[in-house]
Amino acid sequence: MKNFYLFIFFLSVCNLYSQFNIEHSVYFDTDVYNLTKTETTRLQKFLSSNTKEDVLKIEIYGFCDDRGSNNYNLILSQNRANAIKEIFRLASFFPEKISTVDGRGELLLNVVDETDPSVIRALNRRVDIVISYPEKNEKIIEEVDKQDNKIILENVLFITGYSYLTRLSKKTLDDVAETLKKETFSFVIQGHVCCTEGELDAVDRKTNKRNLSIARAKYVYDYLLKKGIKKSRMSYEGMAHKYPLGGSEDKDRRVEILILSD
Repeated sequence: MKNFYLFIFFLSVCNLYSQFNIEHSVYFDTDVYNLTKTETTRLQKFLSSNTKEDVLKIEIYGFCDDRGSNNYNLILSQNRANAIKEIFRLASFFPEKISTVDGRGELLLNVVDETDPSVIRALNRRVDIVISYPEKNEKIIEEVDKQDNKIILENVLFITGYSYLTRLSKKTLDDVAETLKKETFSFVIQGHVCCTEGELDAVDRKTNKRNLSIARAKYVYDYLLKKGIKKSRMSYEGMAHKYPLGGSEDKDRRVEILILSD
């Protein structure tokens, strides 16, 4: 594992000097702009898990599915964005830093590899939140725990209930793939989920099967395979909800790499 620590160092560089944006999406039922209790709780936990210090700006973008007229969808998407702005105000999470509250109407682009219209519509009925912080300038920590052969892909996050990556996550995974091509170690891709009772796996909303952690690990496996990582080096497994990190639930919708050998 002669290059293992260089790999950790690379990931640290990416995290410290990339644009420091935190993303979160909330999802709505058809034709409404009030959040369900579950989505409200998710948003409140997201806000409480992020620091209020040094917030530069907050952007809020509302979307709709492809049903309804253009005018109806524009109004509904704006109402959804406004509803999220109000939650920020009630939470005293720097409402004065909100620079954009934009209802963009029907979301035309399918950003996931999916053909089921009901799934696409469910993912498009949403509001995207982007909280911007200044870039970190502190020194990179060059030492890592030599007993730990596990890499947490901190910026590889998933949409709630699905094995689809969030928008910024694909760029991170692209960088990881390029670095893995230069390495020789074999590894296991381990998927994790949040918010289930005990150690249960979560339900994959795409298939309605209780195997979401496996689906997330396989997604990353397939992604790396397409990027040129040799099949012989990789395997994948689901870890369900056995190892929560605590804090933001988004961080438990994660994938880790367990290094096996050089």
